[in-house]
Amino acid sequence: MEIIKLRDEYIKLGQALKAAGLCESGVDAKYAIEEGSVKVNGVVELKRGKKLYKGDEVIYDGKTIRIEL
Repeated sequence: MEIIKLRDEYIKLGQALKAAGLCESGVDAKYAIEEGSVKVNGVVELKRGKKLYKGDEVIYDGKTIRIEL
């Protein structure tokens, strides 16, 4: 599991995928999200700008990202 520490109140989904190294670029993150390959808290998320807060979990490509302070 990858942990992402928040610097602000939230991080956007596309940024989180890049920060965790699961997508190389914003374009890669965009396509992964649009394809329905990304889940946030167990639900498929189709918005790249979805705001993630402390405690949220993202699953993509069999890997989990947890958002923490």
